[in-house]
Amino acid sequence: MNTPVIIGNATLYLGDCREILPTLPKVDAVITDPPYGLGIDGQKESMRRDGSQLRKHHEKLGWDGAIPDGELMQAVLAAGTQQIVWGGNYFSDDLPSSRGWLVWFKGQTGLTMSDGELAWTSLSIPLRVKNLHRTHLWQESPEHPTQKPTELMIWCLSFVPDAQTILDPFMGSGTTGVAAMNLQRSFIGIEREPKYFDIACRRIDDAQRQGRLIA
Repeated sequence: MNTPVIIGNATLYLGDCREILPTLPKVDAVITDPPYGLGIDGQKESMRRDGSQLRKHHEKLGWDGAIPDGELMQAVLAAGTQQIVWGGNYFSDDLPSSRGWLVWFKGQTGLTMSDGELAWTSLSIPLRVKNLHRTHLWQESPEHPTQKPTELMIWCLSFVPDAQTILDPFMGSGTTGVAAMNLQRSFIGIEREPKYFDIACRRIDDAQRQGRLIA
């Protein structure tokens, strides 16, 4: 296992979460967005009508070829006292029943992409909906083909207000970590793809520096 990168109160691991999770202490909350197994890890560049870039090109790396198996999902759940797992409908065979679902409604219907996304949680709360237009993500110039908006992940963190250490075993480009930095929480992230690990390090470092400026 590689030595983690420490950025302020964030600890970031480049590697396979199967190997790294057993070495970590239990955290307050796991908030994560695992691969859905839809094969959309690659993405062609697309442009706006004014000629500016809407989506970046992403080469196909194979990480979205299958969903995490049951053994890995159980390890992910066991890593935290509380859990929020995006794409929970794709992992229904491996997740307990829950009343506390979160919904991201993307503000548009009928497109080739989904109208919204579902997050399974271990929380005993009523179902909650976040209305956040998909263009909020485009305004962030996403650097990962399945990147979530930072505002959405900050919303997730609002449901675990007492959780001081957040873990994301499928860190991607680091949005969960950026949200944690915005709320001055501690963060542990794991990402196996070096390209996205480097992006996550940069984004989390930027968020740390912005937080210090605000403070």
